[in-house]
Amino acid sequence: MTTPNPAWAKEPAPRYPEPSFKGSKIEGFRYHSKEFFEKEWEYMWTKVWLLLGRADEIPETGDYQQEEVGPESILMVRQEDGGIRAFYNVCQHRGARLIFNDVGTVDAFTCPYHGWRWEIDGQLTFALDPEDFPEGDPCGKLTLNEIRCEVFAGFIWVNMDPDCVTLKEYLGPLWDEWAAYEMDHWKRYLAQTCTAPINWKVILDNFNESYHLPTVHPQAAGKTEESYLSTQYDMAPEGHARMWMQSGKPSKQMEWNGGQVKIEPVLERQLRLWELDPDEFRGGREYETREAIQQAMRKLGKSRGYNHFDNLRDHQLTDVYHYFLFPNFAVSLWATGFHFLRARPHPTDPTQSVFDHWWYSPVPFDLETPIHTPNGTFKAGDEAEHEVFNYGEQSLGLLIDQDMGVTTGQQLGFRSRAFKGVYLSGQEARIRRYHEVIDEYIEGKGKRKVDSTPHTAIAAE
Repeated sequence: MTTPNPAWAKEPAPRYPEPSFKGSKIEGFRYHSKEFFEKEWEYMWTKVWLLLGRADEIPETGDYQQEEVGPESILMVRQEDGGIRAFYNVCQHRGARLIFNDVGTVDAFTCPYHGWRWEIDGQLTFALDPEDFPEGDPCGKLTLNEIRCEVFAGFIWVNMDPDCVTLKEYLGPLWDEWAAYEMDHWKRYLAQTCTAPINWKVILDNFNESYHLPTVHPQAAGKTEESYLSTQYDMAPEGHARMWMQSGKPSKQMEWNGGQVKIEPVLERQLRLWELDPDEFRGGREYETREAIQQAMRKLGKSRGYNHFDNLRDHQLTDVYHYFLFPNFAVSLWATGFHFLRARPHPTDPTQSVFDHWWYSPVPFDLETPIHTPNGTFKAGDEAEHEVFNYGEQSLGLLIDQDMGVTTGQQLGFRSRAFKGVYLSGQEARIRRYHEVIDEYIEGKGKRKVDSTPHTAIAAE
């Protein structure tokens, strides 16, 4: 699409089908029980598509990324044909891990224990003393254990279930919605990984509702509509969810609560970014800023390098689409930014998790252009340094510090005998749906099979 159709551009977001609910109580044991934790791993984590690496961060043959999910370590490796393949990071001789670095480049993976050489396609080409094996030379008999792997939106996705559905089928409506943003070459400007004293689901529960926004994030009212009355909530049959919140204008929640409607600094900055004068909207025109910003983005976007604006409806230029992607990934998606929020289970402890807090943005023509992230402003040409730390050692930025501050206390409350289960509002229904889909996997109802099992993922460059 080169220029948006005026009628199409003004259409609202299509609704997802309404799901049915079983009325799960979501009791506290789900957040600290070792038995439940092990069931999640065995019947859910090993059956779903997981967003792991980033394709453009391993551009050359032999480049690899390694990421951990629970007790597993996954290698993602660029192949000679340009594709990417994924393997369990474990030698098939006696179980040693092959790689401990997060990123790197190799001609082959050499086991640090006994020197076995595994090529980047998983083939074993050297074993010390091959004549000494009663079952014969292991070369030609053993390979690295491969995992289904696909590339979409610039990210590498893996599924440990060889009989899983395709990634496109798994993502459902999210596939086409995300494709419109052309995220394949967006760049990471913030990268924080934090080990937190909370179950991984506590993090995702929080990102699955907006009920906490006025209490926990009062500063967001400066440019985002916080009221559930103005928010569209959707839940997809696949277990994913979406929340559409109007942005680019003051929240009417402020007026409804008896406050004064005004242009806060965060909205003022957004107006100036698109060459609009905030003073022109004061004195009664404060709610007109959203449409004005949309028009300015249409006018200026392509000249700044944002060609994907033509794929988006008007409201997508200003508003935030907050997606939950089952089971462990949430993202706030704007036309110019992608707030990456991922929780991974701890290898052994259900009361801990690994939380990734990243930010991606499209790269504008002018590399001096400021990129605004939740943790500050960077130049478009800046490289993100990956920071790894434990919760409390440093800030995750105001927004996420606020979230983590309340959810760490919630984790403690889940152990109380006084907590008998949740009492949810309508706007928190996505939490109930989320836990019921987890239960469906544990009950064996989440696994669907396909006939073909392709391994190599080739990105659409």
